[in-house]
This record gives sequence, structure tokens and C-alpha cells, in this order.
Amino acid sequence: MASTDTPRTRYVSTREAAFIGVGAMVGAGIFSLLGTTAEVAGAAVWLSFSLAGGIAALQGYSFAKLGARYPTAGGLLEYVNKGYGIGHVATIVAWLTYAANIIVTAMVAVSFGSYASDAIAGGDPVWVKGLAVALVVVMTGLNVAGSTLVAKVQSLIVFVVIGILAFFAIVTISAIDPALIAPSTYPSARDIVSGVALTFFAFLGFGVVTFTAKDLKDPSRQLPRAMTIAIGLAAVIYIAVSLGVLGTLGVEKVIAAGPTAIAVAAQPILGDLGYWLMLITALFATSGATNAGLYPAAGLTEHLTSTGQWPTGMSGRVGPVPTGLFVVAVAVIVMVLFFDLSAIASIGSAVALMIFGLVSFGHLRIRADTGANLVILLAAVATTVITLVTFALTTLIKEPASIATLLGIVIASAVLDVAWSRSRERGATASV
Repeated sequence: MASTDTPRTRYVSTREAAFIGVGAMVGAGIFSLLGTTAEVAGAAVWLSFSLAGGIAALQGYSFAKLGARYPTAGGLLEYVNKGYGIGHVATIVAWLTYAANIIVTAMVAVSFGSYASDAIAGGDPVWVKGLAVALVVVMTGLNVAGSTLVAKVQSLIVFVVIGILAFFAIVTISAIDPALIAPSTYPSARDIVSGVALTFFAFLGFGVVTFTAKDLKDPSRQLPRAMTIAIGLAAVIYIAVSLGVLGTLGVEKVIAAGPTAIAVAAQPILGDLGYWLMLITALFATSGATNAGLYPAAGLTEHLTSTGQWPTGMSGRVGPVPTGLFVVAVAVIVMVLFFDLSAIASIGSAVALMIFGLVSFGHLRIRADTGANLVILLAAVATTVITLVTFALTTLIKEPASIATLLGIVIASAVLDVAWSRSRERGATASV
């Protein structure tokens, strides 16, 4: 007699969903931000990280409430649809999200290539690009294999990263000089707020958690928990590491060390072991962030084609690869090979802040459906706007290439929306 049992669906657990978010956040950010932020916030870098984590938590509350009410593969883009309706605003935001994700994923992949090339090829630029492309190809294959495998690999990566950074934080904090991080050495409140605009970049990946809803057994319960775990873990890591590094080296040495500040802080205590530990951590962190950047592509694209916001051809497949994932992977590889990503490094942060602000503002319009607290939502919108304005005045204003690219992305998103809308209207007219 044939068995009537159906295969058991393998869902992503709450922890695995959270770790996808942690992997997206703890990528290259913590390695590259310390020196840059120390130039602005001085010894109060840890405080800037704390405030940035608070802003992320406010946004995370908004996203979690929306995710509990509207758990779909569209993630935060579905929240925009609900808040503004399926129209021009929602579709332009979708294209902005797509573009920002491609740029940030390409930047992280190049960071992986840089660290790997330093280890095996003396930092050869050709190797940097080659290793970055290889990583994108491998992680694309991993995403084709299925979301549960993605979650398992991401969990392993995050365990390694958290373990090494926790060890590093304990070792360095145990040896800090309290005078180096004393409040008396802190800069002005304005400089600390400017530091928040920079450190918030390290939290941008929490939005990826919203795209796990399709793979959760009980998304209305699990998604808010995963969001809380992801932001909380990232905040603890950032604060502990920044305290350890600034308390060990001091502001001037951290600024001088730049991206290698963590390794430099580890060497006096751990010697060459410290260097290799940080190199391994960087490789795991950047590979995890690349994986997390590719993860939403297929579900996001399928959702937007199902709502009519994107051309139906985007929901097909190129061989075994979902079209949405294929397009993102190819675009990332093109960015890696032919663009100077360092010249537009701030774009992902600026676009993400715009999107986060729009999501929470739209949430105000449907608050009755989600049961969200009005005061918290207003705080989420206000702090995001303040951060974006501060970021524009302290960082973007010094990067004309970033400003030009940002305007280009916004205009291109609007053009794509108008072109598809007109094409859809002509098709509807022709079928009458």
C-alpha cells in the first residue's frame, strides 16, 4: 500500500531568520567604520553606535508590526504597498531598493575580495575583482539550492563571526585604559550625532529579515522576534568592539589604522594570531553579507510581478536560476568589475534611510490595522529624517559622485516606473 504521507516542509527557524539579518549587518561595516567614525565622534564612537542601534530598534518595531500583519515574500516592499497603495510611490521605492541592494552587495563582495587577496595574493587588484566575482557566483548557487540551505550556511557564518568578535571584545576590554574613553574626552553633541549618521550604515541590513516571512512557519510571531534578536545582537557586537578598540588604542591610533583598527588592537595582546583571527572574521562576515544581499532577490521579484508592479518576465527562470536572482547577481558582478565603488560608498546608506523613512511614514496611515504605538512610529520617522539630513550635510555633501549617482538612481527608478505603467496601460487597452 502506497504511503499517503506528504513531505514535511522545512521552515526557517526564528534564530536562522535573525542570523540572516545579523549576517547582512555585520559585514564589512564594523571593519571599515571605526576609523572613519573616530574622526568625527572621537572616543564616543560606542555612544554613536548605541544611538544608531536605538534608531534601528525604532524602525525594527515598525517593520516587525507590519511583518506580523502582512507576512509575505515582498518584505518591506509589501509594507510600502499597504501604506501608499500599489502606485507610483511604491513602485519607485521597489526600484530604489533593488538598486541600493545591488550596490551594497557589490561593495561587500569587493571587501571580501580585498581581504582574500591580501591573504593569498598580496592585495593584487586583479585578484580582488576575481575573488569577489567568484564569491557572488558561489553565493548565487547557494541561493538556488534553497532558502533553508541559505539559512543553515548563514547560521554557521554568523556563529563564527560572533564567536571571534566576542572573544576579541573580551580580550581587548579586559586590557583597556579607561582614560582613553573617559567622557571628558568626548567631542560635542553635534559631532556625536554626526557619528550616528555614519554608524547607522552598520545597521542597514536588518531590513533583510522582513524577506524571510515566506520561509517562516508562523511569521506573525516569529518575524518580530527575529527582528529583535538581529538588531540586539548587532548592537551588542558593535558597542563591545568599539569600546575594546578605542579603549586599547585611543582615538589617534584608531584614525591612523583606519580599516585595520581591529587587527591593530588585537596584535599587542594576541600577536599574529590576532591578525589572522580578524582576517578570518572579515572573510566570514563579508561572505555572509553577500549571501544575505542576494537572498531577497527571488522572492522580492516574484512578489512585485504578482502585484503587476514589474514586468511578468522578471518572475521566470534563466536555467535553474530565478530571473530576479540572476539579474541581481549579474548586476553585482558588473558593478564589481567596472565601477569604482569607493566613490559611491554612501549611496546604499542614503537610499536605505529614504526607504526606511517612507516605510514608517506609510505605516502611520495603516496603524489601525497593525496596532502599532503612535509615539514609537513618530519617533521612528523623526529620527530617520534627522539621521538622513545629518548624513547628507556631513557626508554626502563631500562626495559629488555619490550625489550624482543618487539623483541618477532616483530618476532611473521613476523612468522605469513610468515606462512599465504606460506599457501595461497599452496592453490593457489593446485587449479591450
